Amino acid sequence: MNILVISLAGIGDTLFATPLIHELRANFPAARLDALVLWPGARDLLEGNPHLNTVYQKNLLRAGKAEALRFLWHLRRQGYDLSLNTHPQSRVHYRAVARVINARVRISHQYDNACALDRLLVNRTLPQDYTRHAIENNLALLEAAGARRTLPRHEYEVFLTAAETQWAGDYLARHQWAGRTLLGVHVGSGGTKNLPLRRWPLDHYLALFQELRQSHPELGILLLGGPEEAQPHQRLAAQTCHEQVRVAQTGSLRQAAALLQRCAAFLSVDTALMHLAAAMKVPRLVVIETPTWNKPIEPYGHPFTLIPNPAVAGRNLDYYRYDGRGIRGSPAELLRCMSAVSVPAVAQALRRLL
Repeated sequence: MNILVISLAGIGDTLFATPLIHELRANFPAARLDALVLWPGARDLLEGNPHLNTVYQKNLLRAGKAEALRFLWHLRRQGYDLSLNTHPQSRVHYRAVARVINARVRISHQYDNACALDRLLVNRTLPQDYTRHAIENNLALLEAAGARRTLPRHEYEVFLTAAETQWAGDYLARHQWAGRTLLGVHVGSGGTKNLPLRRWPLDHYLALFQELRQSHPELGILLLGGPEEAQPHQRLAAQTCHEQVRVAQTGSLRQAAALLQRCAAFLSVDTALMHLAAAMKVPRLVVIETPTWNKPIEPYGHPFTLIPNPAVAGRNLDYYRYDGRGIRGSPAELLRCMSAVSVPAVAQALRRLL
């Protein structure tokens, strides 16, 4: 039996697929089990996963139509018996990818933008549930695949090597931060659609770091992220004390994960790194509420402190649903929304936890 797990949405969404991947392996131990992801970071997180045979990665958004079709046709020739589009992948394009690959059984959730075309693209569906975590939505796909839950517990799965763990220790020792209490911070967010508008303002981070320097001078603040965060990181580094704030020079999400294992706390909005921090069992997670926050994307199986956003005020699903669209609201409105979370509110939560 040949099975393909399709996870083409965000990098954090690929972490949501890992418990399903483990269950599929437990149910079909002799199967060829592959995964298809969009982002190199998603491939990084699945690297070394013992339950997968092959991880395919292709940025179909940036590839030309001819290149994308050649790639998908190669997957079609693998003769998959079963494909599963994991949650949340609401855009119809993700189901179109499943149709081109053309597994005999193609499973997906029904999203708010479902239409008659979906019946031509996938042939087994079940409704998504906004009251359940995305991991639970994914595990619900097992029944449609003729499988069942067999594992006693489910959690994010990232398999770091001993060398990667050692790299993090060496990195901190080289910068004389070994043994220091570390706060990991991710100032970015997803970059597709209008999702960058849910970032907490950079000026707020600067004010927060200044407060923490006064209240916790022993604290080391480690700025984590990729090339897309280079500009805000440069500004933060230039306007803060270099002895307390450092930009982590990581070459991959796996190195970021290894550094997160050394952190006492982590702060961000809902991002892939938030989920990675939960996967690495960072003891204290602090999450700033955004318009995209909802039950399916909470840190799974790990305690966290949510800083409520007074501008959202419980209207999360009015702002954002899984229907292929961006966040509702003008850029000015969404920027005001994220500015509504005050620096004192975040500082107070961190002081209490640290």
